[in-house]
Amino acid sequence: MLVALILACEIAFWVLLAAGLGLRYLARMPRTGAAVLLCEPLLELVLLVVTAMDLKNGAEPDWKHGLAAVYIGFTATHGHYMIRWADGHFAHRFAGGPPPVTRPKYGRGRTVHEWKMSLRAIGAAAIAAALLQAAVWYVDDAGQTESLRAWQVKMGFVVVISLVIAVSYTLWPKEDPQAEVRDDLREEMRREVRAEVLAEERAAAARDPEHDRIGR
Repeated sequence: MLVALILACEIAFWVLLAAGLGLRYLARMPRTGAAVLLCEPLLELVLLVVTAMDLKNGAEPDWKHGLAAVYIGFTATHGHYMIRWADGHFAHRFAGGPPPVTRPKYGRGRTVHEWKMSLRAIGAAAIAAALLQAAVWYVDDAGQTESLRAWQVKMGFVVVISLVIAVSYTLWPKEDPQAEVRDDLREEMRREVRAEVLAEERAAAARDPEHDRIGR
């Protein structure tokens, strides 16, 4: 049941997102569209309530309850990001808005982006771990909470991997492979300009008899 509900929540997320943006930009009903988008968090609330009720009714905690906690955590930290991303593309496509900001590919901008994404993942892992711990306390039976503890360990791995990725982009930022080529082209153009200027000066000096007498 929980797995089916998680899938239903994921499908409902995208349905509500499409409906909200459609109302906002295609039907020109921005308030109604915003109201639909504000219903998104209710999906996580429904999943949380159903998971808690399942445990309250005596269900043995297993991987499905852990998956529900992880889904809630990641939706809480990434849901708004996905809505903002979709809104930017929708506004550009249907409402004449500015081109959406794309992910930086190189340099400091890419490093900052990777840190932001890593912090979102860490926040999601922290929320999931907290929900899992609440379930552990609620069940209060070490023999039945091994699956929940296992999910907490996985969230620890998520934190470590996210930090490693962010730090790697800090220590070894991704460089633009075309940057060196562009630098070489700019330097070559500067040399050509200097050569042309020098040639023009020499030509002007050759045409100026006064300059020639002064030189001698």
